[in-house]
Amino acid sequence: MTHSYPDTLALSRKVLRVLTWLNLLVGVLILGLLVTSVVVGDSVMRTLTAGTPQANATLFMGMRLVALLGLFAVAVVHFILIRILAIVDTVSVGNPFVMANAMRLQRIAWAVLVLELIHLAVGAIAASVSTAAAPFDVNWSFSLTRWVAVLLLFVLARVFEQGAQMREELEGTV
Repeated sequence: MTHSYPDTLALSRKVLRVLTWLNLLVGVLILGLLVTSVVVGDSVMRTLTAGTPQANATLFMGMRLVALLGLFAVAVVHFILIRILAIVDTVSVGNPFVMANAMRLQRIAWAVLVLELIHLAVGAIAASVSTAAAPFDVNWSFSLTRWVAVLLLFVLARVFEQGAQMREELEGTV
């Protein structure tokens, strides 16, 4: 006996839409900070207590590079959220085990892997430009959990692919 959870799916859809808009807002804010750092770099650096661009040119360039990676991460997160929303929509019509969802999950897995690589790059940049006089603390830490989540997404994509194949075979025999 299957149970339908329309309230949960409706809530999930709303949460995903809010997250999509919040993600885009973060992108706009990062872009604004990046543009502002180019236009009035001295003020931005003083506000961020990083000194002047002339005194800490390497730190300033590292901060800009992290902002650029942040913009790229926003695009990747948008890519993920749109695909999750599409999966939720197929669940709401009662047809989640389709090849399209298997492909979506696989693409989400690759995108989450890209996010983890961005995370590593941010840590490496922060470590390389940070000095005792001008620290660049991004509160970076390694998490095995996120890497396991990447593997889990690849496995789930394969599970959905096999489920879709089984469903197609079953429909072909009926």
